[in-house]
Amino acid sequence: MQPRVLNIFPVFPKATIAARLATCLTMAFSLDPALSQSAPPTLGVQSPAQQPVESQQQIELPPAPVERENPGLIDEIGKLFEKSKSVLPQLKSPSETFDDLSNLARPSSMVSGRAACVVAANGAPDCKVGADRLCQSKGFKEGKGIDIDTSEKCSPLVYLPGHKRGPNDCKTENFVTRAVCQ
Repeated sequence: MQPRVLNIFPVFPKATIAARLATCLTMAFSLDPALSQSAPPTLGVQSPAQQPVESQQQIELPPAPVERENPGLIDEIGKLFEKSKSVLPQLKSPSETFDDLSNLARPSSMVSGRAACVVAANGAPDCKVGADRLCQSKGFKEGKGIDIDTSEKCSPLVYLPGHKRGPNDCKTENFVTRAVCQ
């Protein structure tokens, strides 16, 4: 069985390695004045006379390589959330939402009855008119429907044996049965 060799170092082009090494070396020499001296390092104990004297030379650093901004998915999602804060409405806390609902319910009364919903231009039921009618019949100005009852009203022919049901034999009717009135 052959032992597996794992390469823990990523593969970089030679030019990239050389540029990074040069940058690291110049940064290291500029940070530690003892490393930037012209005397070669020696091993062993040196006498104070042999120790190099700090020079006042400044080493010019080559410009650092400009890294392109290449954000990842997480950064892009973060930017999206930051931009959406100004577009989306602020969310209310649960206590603020409860207070708003309590304020709406205080001057209101719930009524029961039966008022027909009108059919809107698109064919859907418009129960706002039905809720208003139900509330006005109880002495209020307007209302919002809570419960709606739906029933099907059919022609008597539908109930005859052998009659095939057609598309216009029955129609759906909607009624507001409970509403909150103001």
